[in-house]
Amino acid sequence: MLRETNIRRLFDDFNNLNIMVIGDVMIDSYLWGKVERISPEAPIPIVALRKRENRMGGAANVAMNVRALGANPILCSVIGQDVKGDLFIELLKNENISDTGIVRSAKRLTTSKYRIFGNSCQMLRVDEEMEDELAETDQKALLHSIEKIMSKVKVDCIIFQDYDKGVINAWLINEVVKRANELKIPVTVDPKKKNFLAYRNVTLFKPNLKELKEGLNLDSELSDNQSVIEGVELLRKKLSCKYVLATMSEKGVLINYRERKEDVTKFFPAHLRSISDVSGAGDTVITVASLCLTLERSPHEIAYISNLAGGLVCEEVGVSPLNKEKLLIEALQLL
Repeated sequence: MLRETNIRRLFDDFNNLNIMVIGDVMIDSYLWGKVERISPEAPIPIVALRKRENRMGGAANVAMNVRALGANPILCSVIGQDVKGDLFIELLKNENISDTGIVRSAKRLTTSKYRIFGNSCQMLRVDEEMEDELAETDQKALLHSIEKIMSKVKVDCIIFQDYDKGVINAWLINEVVKRANELKIPVTVDPKKKNFLAYRNVTLFKPNLKELKEGLNLDSELSDNQSVIEGVELLRKKLSCKYVLATMSEKGVLINYRERKEDVTKFFPAHLRSISDVSGAGDTVITVASLCLTLERSPHEIAYISNLAGGLVCEEVGVSPLNKEKLLIEALQLL
């Protein structure tokens, strides 16, 4: 049962955790400007640039959320030996996050996403990336880095943050999950389509409804609760995982698990909010769910608090880490 002392203790206990985050990292670049005229070259607006901002995105945003909640993030990924890679390392240092688990490769581009805003409205996004699977040498270098860290540091949980950019593949998943299960380290996943059914024997799997439908090749549109329940139960059995936490956009979240030899599904509706930007909401949900799971909280608490967290970050423009104090206040207010 959720009580004030229980929630406060949970948030305090976040500070004691080491959380490994494995996945595709990127730079989110924001170009802010003012639009006052249309280009004479084409029927498009001219954005007069006023401000530039670079933030860490993808799996790095999960690491930022881990740190914002008070835990210690250990980020593991592969980036390019390029100018954007240098910038990414600089951003890590600015946020006081270690680059020990970052492998740099001459065969890769550092993923960058440019978002152009005019008069506070997003007008265009330009992506610079490569989605090919890592070269074998880079795959082995990343696994070696992960295993080296696990041998030296007590890792309390591993999060796979998959964006289908090539850093994660079935081989890496199998090797890491096998090692984690030997060490009794919980593994959580925020998936994408390519490796969707490769995450067998993980602890918690967090798809959204689109990923659930595409990953299982379902004919149903998942438009009603029963079809969603059937989908998550099928997925949990296929993956042999303990929990499926499905995000349903404005409808909230559900968590599915097995208890006393019965399948259980609980729905948690979203709270009414002023939505500015849904970017990064999934990163926040998997972060909070993973920390609650690591501290052996109930399925109710895992889903309830991560649902609140995902909604909170949607009130901010752009990808931004969670505010721990705001989340704590809201969780206490809604008791």
